[in-house]
Amino acid sequence: IASGWHTGSMLMRCLVDGFVSQYSMGSPGIDSVRWPHPVRGGDILRAKVTIASARRSRSKPDRGILVSSSSLFNQNDTLVMEMNSSSFILCRT
Repeated sequence: IASGWHTGSMLMRCLVDGFVSQYSMGSPGIDSVRWPHPVRGGDILRAKVTIASARRSRSKPDRGILVSSSSLFNQNDTLVMEMNSSSFILCRT
């Protein structure tokens, strides 16, 4: 089976390719992460991101703070990884 951190790198790749690459300004960290089921060789993975909250930074109004839950599923729609995190995102004027 794949290590949890290898699985995490796959989730991050999905996030960068489809979600944060143009507007991300970094992250203050991950609040929680878990791997409820293993990832096996040949699995096909897909990611889902749910935005829990979004607000403009009071101290730096050019960026926002996004709180999100990211989930990674295999080809059988089995949850293999779940992560809750915050991100700094460039805001529109």
